[in-house]
Amino acid sequence: MAILELPESILQSLSSVLTQLQQVLPAPKQATDFSAIAFRWENQQLLAVQQPKKMHLEDLKGIERQKEKIIQNTLQFLNGLPANDILLTGSRGTGKSSIVRALLTEYSDHGLRLIEIERDDLSDLPKIQKLIEHRPEKFIVYCDDLAFNAEDENYRSLKSVLDGSLQSGSSNFIIYATSNRRHLLPEFMHENTPVRKVDVPQYTELHPQEAIEEKISLSDRFGMWLSFYPMDQQLYLTIVEHYIHKAHLEYNDEVRAEALRWCQARGQRSGRAAYQFSKHWIGSQKLEKLSNNQKG
Repeated sequence: MAILELPESILQSLSSVLTQLQQVLPAPKQATDFSAIAFRWENQQLLAVQQPKKMHLEDLKGIERQKEKIIQNTLQFLNGLPANDILLTGSRGTGKSSIVRALLTEYSDHGLRLIEIERDDLSDLPKIQKLIEHRPEKFIVYCDDLAFNAEDENYRSLKSVLDGSLQSGSSNFIIYATSNRRHLLPEFMHENTPVRKVDVPQYTELHPQEAIEEKISLSDRFGMWLSFYPMDQQLYLTIVEHYIHKAHLEYNDEVRAEALRWCQARGQRSGRAAYQFSKHWIGSQKLEKLSNNQKG
């Protein structure tokens, strides 16, 4: 076989082109590392999250009823008993996402695993289902901030997996989703207009009530709804106090006043705001103590 010898300049050019192609082309798919407890669906792959953020159920205050219901449903799921998909809705920063992550911290030793998926990837749910169908672990497929535009068709994939598909009902697969919207799809004032008013624009559709039912039907596919509500000032301060004491620091009038200023500046009282203030205060106090020790 003849060997073609190319000039060095051409070889360097080819090497440069190959390097550029490697940067553009997607990385080769790797086998999923199922030794991890948390995963993320990305680029058609189930990628392990090696150090997931830890949340603890005891840190979530003011949502005892919601915790009780989601824990019971999760324990049913872990024990191979019938359990529902759950939709968590309500105000921002009230613990919807944290409660799901806290379940992983609490029950990962019992075989619970978490798969996070983006809204735009919901059409891949059957692929995820097939990938994990023979695994012994129990998987919560979690979608945060789930909501759809009026023209979005991705919600049909979710509906299929939740209830309407013959492939749904896997014993090691359940869906928990959070949303600020109760019905997930946008609703408009004109949709409440009596049907007999035929001059309303949306009634160019022959059966407008059926179109409205289509919007509502998605949230109906979740077997359980959990609602989260805005918190009052006392609950906000109770959460701050909990985190301050957990860090072995003193909770006093100064902390209380700073905590109130913090939430006023952010325009909301929520568990998220309380947690963020606590991190700020604990960090600043420990940094001040560290600086004083170095000076001494």
